[in-house]
Amino acid sequence: MSVSKSEFGIEVNFLTGRYVATYHNDRERPEWPPHPARLFSTLVEAWADADKPDVAERKALEWLEEQKPPNIAAPSCIARKVVKHFVPVNDATGIKVLPDRRTGKGGKAERFFPSVTPIETRVTYLWESHPPDPLHETLDRLLSRVARLGHPSSLVSCRVVQDFPNASLVPDKVGESLRTVRRGQLSELERLYDRHKGLKPRSLPYTSIRYRSVSRYSDHVGTATQPDTIGEWHIFEFTDDSRIFPATRSVELAMAMRSAIFHYATDPIPEGISGHGPNGNPTKVPHVAFLPLPYVGFEHADGRLLGISISIPKILDKTTHQALYRAIGIWEETVAPEKLLKLVLGRRGVVHLSRIRGVSNLVSLRPCVWCRPSKQWVSVTPIGLPRHPGTLGRGTLAARNRSWAAAKMAVKAACAHVGLPEPTTVEINIDPFVSGAYPATRFPSFRQKGRDGKPVRRQLVHACITFDRLVVGPLMLGTGRFLGLGLMRPCGSDAND
Repeated sequence: MSVSKSEFGIEVNFLTGRYVATYHNDRERPEWPPHPARLFSTLVEAWADADKPDVAERKALEWLEEQKPPNIAAPSCIARKVVKHFVPVNDATGIKVLPDRRTGKGGKAERFFPSVTPIETRVTYLWESHPPDPLHETLDRLLSRVARLGHPSSLVSCRVVQDFPNASLVPDKVGESLRTVRRGQLSELERLYDRHKGLKPRSLPYTSIRYRSVSRYSDHVGTATQPDTIGEWHIFEFTDDSRIFPATRSVELAMAMRSAIFHYATDPIPEGISGHGPNGNPTKVPHVAFLPLPYVGFEHADGRLLGISISIPKILDKTTHQALYRAIGIWEETVAPEKLLKLVLGRRGVVHLSRIRGVSNLVSLRPCVWCRPSKQWVSVTPIGLPRHPGTLGRGTLAARNRSWAAAKMAVKAACAHVGLPEPTTVEINIDPFVSGAYPATRFPSFRQKGRDGKPVRRQLVHACITFDRLVVGPLMLGTGRFLGLGLMRPCGSDAND
C-alpha cells in the first residue's frame, strides 16, 4: 500500500529531547508517538487560554477535526525505566493513595511518569488536504503558543512545515491503535470542560484508528518476490528477567506459545492456526507460525531470545485472523491485573512477556529487521532439511561431497516449497553465517512423523542464500519453520542497491 501525498504538516520539536506522557490505558507505559488526539487537545487548550478566544482560530480547529487521520513521521525512541513516585494529594483523580508512614494520616498518591527519548527530536503530522490560506496562517499562529505536549515537563515548539518527511506510521486496518480526532471534537472538549472545570477527573474524547509501520523499503515491496510466509506479525517482548534463554531453545518456546494460543482459542480451532486438517493430518497450506526472535547480527550479539512473533500468512481468511485475535485478547484479559502473560516451560522455568504495541525499543523485535527486501538471506536458526542428505561429517571424501551437495539441493527445494525462485547460490554449514547465532549442532534434534508414522530426525544446517532478485520477508525455510527453525534474516544486497 503506497503512502498518500502530503499537503499540510505540523511539526513538533521536543526542546528537552524527552517526551513524558502516559499511555491512555496503562499508567506505567509511555505513549509514543504522541497521539493525534493529544496534539489536537493541546491546540484547543492554547486557543482557550487566550484572554479572548479567536474566532478564526476556532474555524481552523474545526477544519482540522474534519480531516482524515494524519500520517505520522516519528523516529524510534528509547523508553526510560518507569519508577514509582509518591506525590501529595491535591486533586480528585482517584489515584491510589498510601497513608503517611510517620503519622498514618493523610497520604500521597502513587504516580508514574513514563517517558521516552526520541532518536530525533521532532515528530511531524501529515495531512492530505491543505487548509485555505487564511486558516493556514491562523494555525501557524496558534501553534506558536503551544509550549508543552503531554506532561508539563515535555516542552515543545510547534509550527506548520512546508517540507514533508517520509511517514513512518500510516492509517491502516492492522497495526497499533492510536487516538485520533473526530468531527465535533472541539465541542466535546468544551462540554467536558464545563463539567470538570480543570479540577475533577477527566478523559480525552477520541476515535481509535489503527496505524501500521512503514519502513524505508516500502516502495520496493511491491516489486520484490513474496514467499508464502509473508504476512502480519504480532510480536511479544520478554521481560528483562526472562531474556535468559538461548536461541537453541527456540522450538521449546515456540511450542509453549502455540499451546497457550490453543488453550485460549475457541473450538473448533481453524486449520490456519492449528496446522492440521479436519482429519488430523498436517495441512498442506501455510498456517500460523510461532517464531522466537534472537539477538543476532550485531557486534555484541549473544543469541539470547528477546521475544516471540506470531506470524499470520496473508493468504489466511478473515475468520482465521479473527480467531487468533480473539484468543490473544482472551489470554490478555485473564492476566489484566498483572499485565504480563506467562509461558510455563515445566521444570525449565517461566517466561513473562507482553504484546508490543507500536515500535519496540529493541531493534531485534522490529519487523523491518526481518522483513525488508533483500537478495541475500542467512539463517539465524538452522534449517530442518525436508530430505535427509546422508552423513555430512563422516565417510569418504566422495560420500561427504555427495551429502553436502544433497543438502544444498534440499535447501533449494525448501525455497521452492514456499514459492521462491531457485537461488543463484546456496552456501551451507554447520556453523552460522551471522554473529550471535548458534551452530546447528547445539540445537536439540528435531523429529517429525514420517510417512509411515514413525518419527524422523531432520538434519539441521545453516545456510546463506542469494537470489537474483529482491525477496521480501518474513522468510522461514524447511521443516520446523512454523516452530522457530529456519528463520532467515536479510543481509547484504537490499532495497537500496
